[in-house]
Amino acid sequence: MRLWSHELWRLGLLAIAGTLVGWLFSAPGLGLALGLALRLAYHLRQLHALRRWLTRNPHSEPPAATGLWGELFDRLYRYQKGQRQTQQRLQTTLKRIQESSEAMRDSVVMLDQHGDLEWWNSAAERMLGLEAAHDRGQHITNLIRDPRFVTYFNARDYREPLTLSSPVNERMVLQFQITLYGDDERLVMARDITRLHRLEEMRRDFVANVSHELRTPLTVLAGYLETYATYAEQLPPRLAQGLTRMQEQTSRMQNLVNDLLLLSRLEIDRGGEDHLPLAMDALLEEVRRDAQALAASRQQVRVELEEARRLVGSDTEIHSALSNLAFNAVRYTPEGSQVVLRWKAHPKGACLEVQDNGEGIDSVHIPRLTERFYRVDKGRSSETGGTGLGLAIVKHVLLRHDAYLEIESRPGQGALFRCVFPAERLVAAEAAADRMTGA
Repeated sequence: MRLWSHELWRLGLLAIAGTLVGWLFSAPGLGLALGLALRLAYHLRQLHALRRWLTRNPHSEPPAATGLWGELFDRLYRYQKGQRQTQQRLQTTLKRIQESSEAMRDSVVMLDQHGDLEWWNSAAERMLGLEAAHDRGQHITNLIRDPRFVTYFNARDYREPLTLSSPVNERMVLQFQITLYGDDERLVMARDITRLHRLEEMRRDFVANVSHELRTPLTVLAGYLETYATYAEQLPPRLAQGLTRMQEQTSRMQNLVNDLLLLSRLEIDRGGEDHLPLAMDALLEEVRRDAQALAASRQQVRVELEEARRLVGSDTEIHSALSNLAFNAVRYTPEGSQVVLRWKAHPKGACLEVQDNGEGIDSVHIPRLTERFYRVDKGRSSETGGTGLGLAIVKHVLLRHDAYLEIESRPGQGALFRCVFPAERLVAAEAAADRMTGA
């Protein structure tokens, strides 16, 4: 501000001096114009020096000047120096990020806000077949054309990863995870899980084979125990009591084997062949009767229908999932509780709900409830006869129906298990009737 005031004073003094000189020659206006022209020539000369400095070598020392122009040159020089340092730091950081990404065994692909390829590491070239010479600027779905990836990419719901075969090697299994960042840009990471996938297949095959092999001896054992039970009155009391325990444990083992076989089938078989519009009122009523029979008079089970549309799915699988939820509610709620089976609308489509007013579940257990054999109370679960696979079966059934499970519960406030189905899985009752007739 001080230099600007001095510049104004200089300009004023020059104008006065020019006017006085011109007045001596009887031309004050010409003198004033000459004085202003001299100051303008000075400023043009400094402006030319500024242009030459910026265009020829802005990294060199600025031109020598005093006053307002000297301060301007000095500030521009310091600003440029700061910008160069910032740019160097950013370049160093970017180089380190690229080097660290290159060292990763996972594929890293950066996409712009349109989904076009901007940058990727060498692992992406190996796993996805990307080529720098041809693919830069291409849309990601032009290179990874699997319909499941296209659907996953466009859905913009990246909470869960997607597992697919590599587009360049079908024997390589990749797990894709997309992250949104910046101005609607995306970071695509692909991880080679071929070994884990093979181990998982071996585990599934092992469980299925062992369960299948156990079914026959258990059936034979149960048959003989049932035969012996008809003569229980002729046996000593101690042997009769042991016979009853053997029958209970054999029945429990049969239930466990049956659940393991069902889980194996749900994991291996992609399903879809038996998907039809389901009469939800009849389905819920059937499950209610079974749950009420299990509860006897200890709990009350009722049905609430708030949605007229039908669900397109497998009657056997949906019945199994809903039964598991209803039976769990009956097993793990105290006497006098109420269990509600509900079919209602949902912002994303519709949902099946199983709600009780029992003891509830601590929030620490909720994330793990769908794990196999996970039990909140191991001793109590064993007494109720559960296998620990019910919620795992529910999870896999829902995955096969494009749905997901929500669990809401607090200790002392009951529990709510909600199976949310997308709108694409719903049809009106009239359309369902026409579809069934056409089938």
